[in-house]
Amino acid sequence: MKEQVQPSCDFTIEVMGEGAATAVPDETLVTLGVSDEGDGLAELQAEQAEKIAAIIQALLDLGVPRENISTAQYTIEPQYDFIDGKQVFRGYRAVHLLRITIDGAKDAGSIIDAAVAQGANMVTDVSFKSSQAEEARRKALTLAVRDAEAKALTVAATLGVSLSAVPCKVMEAPGRSFEPVMFKAASLPAGDAGTSIEPGTLTYKASVRVWYLYG
Repeated sequence: MKEQVQPSCDFTIEVMGEGAATAVPDETLVTLGVSDEGDGLAELQAEQAEKIAAIIQALLDLGVPRENISTAQYTIEPQYDFIDGKQVFRGYRAVHLLRITIDGAKDAGSIIDAAVAQGANMVTDVSFKSSQAEEARRKALTLAVRDAEAKALTVAATLGVSLSAVPCKVMEAPGRSFEPVMFKAASLPAGDAGTSIEPGTLTYKASVRVWYLYG
């Protein structure tokens, strides 16, 4: 049997291809909770625990399953003021954040409003996911490869050379696979106006480097 010889990539046209595809979000992740300060640690913890319990109950009343609510962060830190160059103890700061997973992408605003009504004063993350993510990623990658092929053909035609039918090397470029839709806020004061968050669509991007032999 004649041994197959792998093609050399010494005489190549190298191109970058890019592609993007969208998907409709169908899951929402919200991270919110309470940040408080106080002189007494035990009193601060008790007050915050009461608020968190009220927030969880409000979410349950909205139909959020208990298993979709979990603690994302819990910290207690001493706070100090600097007076005349000296560090003076001021009290404690406690932060308790919950991560809520919501089926669908239209209820984030009502979830936030219900939590704020029960004492939540922080929203650190609202992001969206799609069950069609993998399909969209594959489509974006396909479009990226086609884009690279079109560019290589253009370069070859301009140079007056012929292009190999199959590339000798293809490499997916890192860091371009997913572009999430995300909202962030350091704090959220309670107010009369309802919170409105529009998920839009999720965009998935892909990028490839492709080498074609020419002759």
